[in-house]
Amino acid sequence: MDNNKPLAYRMSPQTLDDYAGQEHIIGKGKMLRRMIEADRLSSIILFGPPGVGKTALARVIANTTSSRFEQLNAVTAGVSDIKKIVSDASNPLLSEGRKTVLFIDEIHRFNKLQQDALLPFVEDGTVILIGATTENPFFEVNKALVSRSTVCQLKPLEADDIVKILKNAINDKERGFGSMDVRISDDTLLKIAETSNGDARTALNSIELAVITTPPSADGSVVITDEVMKECIQTKTVLFDKDGEYHYDNISAMIKSMRGSDPNAAVLYLARALAAGEDIEFLARRIMICASEDVGMANPNALLVAVAAYECARAVGMPEARIPLAEAAITVATSPKSNASYLAIGDALRDVQNTDTGVVPMHLRNAPAKGMEDLGYSVGYKYPHDFPGHITEQQYMTDKTLGKQYYKPTDIGYERKVNEYLDYVKKMIEIEKGNGNA
Repeated sequence: MDNNKPLAYRMSPQTLDDYAGQEHIIGKGKMLRRMIEADRLSSIILFGPPGVGKTALARVIANTTSSRFEQLNAVTAGVSDIKKIVSDASNPLLSEGRKTVLFIDEIHRFNKLQQDALLPFVEDGTVILIGATTENPFFEVNKALVSRSTVCQLKPLEADDIVKILKNAINDKERGFGSMDVRISDDTLLKIAETSNGDARTALNSIELAVITTPPSADGSVVITDEVMKECIQTKTVLFDKDGEYHYDNISAMIKSMRGSDPNAAVLYLARALAAGEDIEFLARRIMICASEDVGMANPNALLVAVAAYECARAVGMPEARIPLAEAAITVATSPKSNASYLAIGDALRDVQNTDTGVVPMHLRNAPAKGMEDLGYSVGYKYPHDFPGHITEQQYMTDKTLGKQYYKPTDIGYERKVNEYLDYVKKMIEIEKGNGNA
């Protein structure tokens, strides 16, 4: 093993038993493990955040199966590289009668021409594709390639998995620091694991820097303390990409947390977005939408708070913008919920777009020009403020929509008062009818 290589590279697992984490796909009895152990691979695409073991798993497959293993990086490879590997795989002398596994790192960076060039050889089994990507392949990879592959999602490693990896690195005499007397407490290892946010490469890089830059003590041991690690560990990474899947997952979680009345989760996802540099206006717009769609008339003031937070965030910028945004998110999350307004406009728009909703009644029409009243415009309109309770009976719906009820208020929050008022309107109209004034 070349000790000039980074520790993270040297400590790559050699077998499935060495591999840490991802039990949901390579645990005992799981499909991918069965495929590897039986040497019956079909094309697979591995996707997940950096440092969770995509490339390491490809190397384990190379070590475990009897297939020829070829590797390309999508950033530097071209169509000619694909053709050469395919040509070798098709040559019985060069392939020695074995299947060829082609591992393509960052496969989402392959352009359409490159992916199309690879497709027929994946389809006919000339090569078995293993693609690795940090992006969701359902969005970023040729749909034909995805449909011919088993897609496996790798998850951020648990802290216990990373502690196990770090201990292996400290104790391994050939690939790690086993030939040195490295002393580090379990608590410090756990802190490294937690700070790495599920990324084994980050954790290994941090401990490697700590070991090689810490002078040995008098007895020759290298003592790694919390204070040493604070100088060597990277700032905790945020699993977030403003242009990728994490962006959409995080904002979806924030909205669903507000809708679900969980202020703690709403603030958490807001903080993740802010820490990753998300556009504060985008976040404020999503809060405003949630306030109108999910809170609605159950608490009309929630929208006012959300709009105020939008204006305030724009005016002050970060870092202070985090405060009004948090206030608005908490307001929306802790408000009673009703989507009656959202449903009302949705139903009305569907009718307008798909049916004949008729014409505006003549008495509701505007009559700004002389002579229009002679044609019936505005004639017969009753001014509600001239009647008891400022209510009077007259037709507001078009003839073709009479009887339609678009807005159906709930009995939650302010909509209780809305229902009370609508009942009052009906009562006043009944009184008017009883007096013969209708």
